[in-house]
Amino acid sequence: MSDQQTFEMKKLSPKQIRKIIKVGISLLLITVFIVLLFSSMFIVKEGEYKVVRQFGEVIRIEDQPGLTFRIPLLHSVTTLPNKKMVYDISEREINTLDKKRMIIDNYAVWEITAPEDMIANARTQIGAESRMGEFIFSVIRSELGSMEYEEIINDEGNTRGDLNQRVTERVNTLLERDQYGIQVDDVRIKRTDLPDENEQAVFNRMISERETKAQEYLSQGEAEKSRIVAQADREVQEMISKANAEAAEIRAEGEKEAATIYNESFQRDQEFYQLYRTLESYKKTIDDETTIVIPQGSPYADLLLGYTQ
Repeated sequence: MSDQQTFEMKKLSPKQIRKIIKVGISLLLITVFIVLLFSSMFIVKEGEYKVVRQFGEVIRIEDQPGLTFRIPLLHSVTTLPNKKMVYDISEREINTLDKKRMIIDNYAVWEITAPEDMIANARTQIGAESRMGEFIFSVIRSELGSMEYEEIINDEGNTRGDLNQRVTERVNTLLERDQYGIQVDDVRIKRTDLPDENEQAVFNRMISERETKAQEYLSQGEAEKSRIVAQADREVQEMISKANAEAAEIRAEGEKEAATIYNESFQRDQEFYQLYRTLESYKKTIDDETTIVIPQGSPYADLLLGYTQ
């Protein structure tokens, strides 16, 4: 402090000094009040719980979005998710009913439904996920452990049915029993792998089964083809027979009608009919290389030579 400032301070009266001190204390109090006011406020966002604790004990849980308050220094606030979450469970090995090993990899969709129970029994979100993962693995091991190895890997012949639903229901029953305050919405098995030593043997067996199935389909196809061809041949023969019968019937009717016409013609003019029949016979018996020996004076020769009687 300079000599000039010291001199000015010496000129202040005690009343002025007390006033300055009061102003400083007021500013300090206002600052402390503002700090306490802002530290007492916290915001609850959409999709989260705010857990208010006092000396480690949960006194209330806020789940409605908006601005709310706490007592600074006395209350602490932590956040828990209030939305659906995905928990990826580490892959683990199980034994099937016929004592074969499989590696199971699955995940769960879950949510916190009762934060008080979750905090009281699982303590933290990580603890809740850990207990949920143990229950899921236990139930899946029990379900798949009651099935044959071939039944699990063979999609066409499996009896797994609603395995995911059964696992979900059983896991929720265990979580409710122990009051963990969480709920599993869905459990899904991402993949079922085989240990390396079993994988090739299973692949070979699957290839063999598929080849057998393919051969079965080919045999069924050939049998169906033979049936269709035989049926088509039978239908063709029936159609040909029917057509021949109809043709024969039409031909007989034509010949009958022709004979009737011939008879009528013969009765009307016997000489003309005789001439017509003779000329028709010429078409069948005489061509460019035909040699005919006919007695002179025979009716046939007269007609051929153009003689008339």
